[in-house]
Amino acid sequence: MSATERPSGQQQTGRPAANPCADSAFLRACRREPVPHTPVWFMRQAGRSLPEYHKVRQGIAMLDSCTRPDLVTEITLQPVRRHRVDAAIYFSDIVVPLKAIGIDLDIKPGVGPVVERPIRSRADLERLRPLDPDDVKYVTEAVGMLVGELGATPLIGFAGAPFTLASYLVEGGPSRNHEHTKALMYGDPELWADLLDRLADITATFLKVQIEAGASAVQLFDSWVGALAPSDYRRSVMPASAKVFEAVAGYGVPRIHFGAGTGELLGLLGEAGADVVGADWRVPLDEAARRVGPGKALQGNLDPAVLFAPREAVEAKAAEVLDAAQGLEGHIFNLGHGVLPTTDPDALTRLVEYVHTRTER
Repeated sequence: MSATERPSGQQQTGRPAANPCADSAFLRACRREPVPHTPVWFMRQAGRSLPEYHKVRQGIAMLDSCTRPDLVTEITLQPVRRHRVDAAIYFSDIVVPLKAIGIDLDIKPGVGPVVERPIRSRADLERLRPLDPDDVKYVTEAVGMLVGELGATPLIGFAGAPFTLASYLVEGGPSRNHEHTKALMYGDPELWADLLDRLADITATFLKVQIEAGASAVQLFDSWVGALAPSDYRRSVMPASAKVFEAVAGYGVPRIHFGAGTGELLGLLGEAGADVVGADWRVPLDEAARRVGPGKALQGNLDPAVLFAPREAVEAKAAEVLDAAQGLEGHIFNLGHGVLPTTDPDALTRLVEYVHTRTER
């Protein structure tokens, strides 16, 4: 896939600059417009399930791979070539902007992001300086290369939400119970609010860089926010997420919000400012739509583990998702979380073909 012209960057005028993706099934679904078929893409579609990914990443650390535009471009394109998905997702990691501002962290295989010195005091907060676009020049370069290659296939920009970034920073790494995070949130709400506000600014800048380089939509991942009760989310988290969405609203690109285990938060995820709300597999899409309310598109929500079942079972479960999506204002087919590392890539390719064929208008 290639384009004869590279789409121009987005201008903050309230609508996206003209580009060959504007009439794509994915963007039409985001805008809740009629589509030729239900569009499909997969969270973590560019990554560990693909043998070609392992080949190009061999011997290269995760965070190093995120700073090499040639590698980012190749990895982002791999699932588009293989699966014929309707959108590409920018290959990165949620901690990239934190690394770019000098936070001492690394992604350890089998563990995840590990922060050398956790942030748990006001003095620690001073280590979180603003992100400057020049800190992530490689992102601008990679997005520019990608939109030139993708042509009419949209590129989705990517960032971690303030709560999930805060959890890694406060815990020092992945956590099952988020005890340090919740202790800070409950015990020092003023410091917590300042922490999330700084992270909102960093995240907004990271998304703006991607949009201005040519991304056609953005997704904010709040991987760990399902650990919170709705009242805590509304009071202590939603203001920061809303700040991120508001910061990029003027570009006119669709804004997607996703968090795992967020069935009780779905309405609030939309209220924070998303145009599209992603649901995991625990809530049927028709019920998710009821919780979110009108005026939003829905994304999801096949259980990633279903892909390990025989083809007939995968298609039956996919049909359940599509049936539950009947009558929605807009639907983007996706998994209810990311592609699992040992997933058979051919199962994903077959699933895309099945959804396209079954929903062809």
